[in-house]
Amino acid sequence: MSELTLTTDNFDFHVLQADRPVLVDFWAPWCGPCKMMGPIVEALAHEMENVVIGKVNVDDAPEIAQRYNILSIPTFIIFKGGQVIDQFSGSMTKETLRVRLEHHVK
Repeated sequence: MSELTLTTDNFDFHVLQADRPVLVDFWAPWCGPCKMMGPIVEALAHEMENVVIGKVNVDDAPEIAQRYNILSIPTFIIFKGGQVIDQFSGSMTKETLRVRLEHHVK
């Protein structure tokens, strides 16, 4: 599955009402570390079928960023059952992000 572009119109449906864990990548096109993480997030979206992976452009959807108090980017939030179960920021390797996600899928 490819990563979802999350907006104020579809965020609640795809994230809060999802029947699987959801990783949300809060990013912006001008953010260097976000650009580094983009291909990693995209690859995991194709590889991990048991997790929904979406991206929120904080410039296009500041309301969502404010709702979750996003102060730096990239920030990643893992949701399960509509609740935040993990949150972390910064760039990391693909394997580190995969392990973090797999921990919450089991």
